[in-house]
Amino acid sequence: MAATLATLAALTQSTLRGSPDTEIHGVAGLHNARLGEIALVADARHARLVARTAASALVVGAAFDPTATPLPLLVAAQPAQAFEQIADHFSPVPEPVEPGIHPTAIVAPDAEVGAGVSIQAHCVVEAGAQIGAGTVLRPLVFVGRRARIGAHCVLHPHVAVCDRCVVGDRVILHSGVVIGADGYGYETRDGVHRKIPQRGIAEIGDDVEIGANSTVDRARYGRTVVGAGTKVDNLVMVAHNVMVGEHCLLVGQCGIAGSAVLGHHVTVAAQAGLAGHIELGSGVVVGARAGVMRDVPAGRVVLGSPAQDIEKERLCLVLHQKLPELVQRIRQLSATVDQLTEKVAHLEATAEDDSEAR
Repeated sequence: MAATLATLAALTQSTLRGSPDTEIHGVAGLHNARLGEIALVADARHARLVARTAASALVVGAAFDPTATPLPLLVAAQPAQAFEQIADHFSPVPEPVEPGIHPTAIVAPDAEVGAGVSIQAHCVVEAGAQIGAGTVLRPLVFVGRRARIGAHCVLHPHVAVCDRCVVGDRVILHSGVVIGADGYGYETRDGVHRKIPQRGIAEIGDDVEIGANSTVDRARYGRTVVGAGTKVDNLVMVAHNVMVGEHCLLVGQCGIAGSAVLGHHVTVAAQAGLAGHIELGSGVVVGARAGVMRDVPAGRVVLGSPAQDIEKERLCLVLHQKLPELVQRIRQLSATVDQLTEKVAHLEATAEDDSEAR
């Protein structure tokens, strides 16, 4: 389904610069757009890609230099939002999900299934489990004994919500997510690693989304919690008894060790690691690949391993880049000192000889 730029300008309340009759049939990124597609120039960092893009038109902000490209432009006050509207326009309408229980699904007789629930092929819902109204279990989902899933959730294929664990309302769990696997708890006695029973649960708040193959372990005692509104990327590990506050962002491959506590609106960037039993205050930002070993007060931004204040870490990074130059300079200074030491020794010896000669 194609649309003219005039139509898209009206849709997004943008200013059109260029031919109103240019036809667009889809959206794409600057680097992989093809003829007939429209792309977004989100900020100045993407300007270098404009000259190379094969897109037929661009969505830009008011600060964009129109002389930078001959392509037609949609100039928007909020270009990212405008581009999202255009993407919605071209997106296929999702097929409606039929409520009901597929013949191959296994649902315990005493499981409570709400109105409008869709339980698809080969799902397993065990004894005493509760599934809230309007929730969709895609094929091969497992819901353990006495687990509770809220209303209007979507659990994608191969999700497991283990025994007694709790998932709130409007939660999205992508393929491979495991909620409530045993926490990593062992005690070493006489050289043997003995398993410590993990008797608690994992609890996911309302409006949480968890990416593919991420895990939230059950607590040793009590609860492991991911707070309401938090968004978790793919391949994230949340260990036993961790408490994640509301509206946090946990980015791909980060890991949070047991009993760590995160306040609200905390961001943990990609591949960062948090030690166990530490506390991050609300609003903390942990940079990519940081290693956080101790508490971080609210509002701080930390980077590096071990993590420290970002300004201090930036200074260390700058100095690190200068190390070869500094080492060379030290060697030169050391050689100069050695030469001066020899000269001083020679002068002292000469002066001593003159004194004896007198």
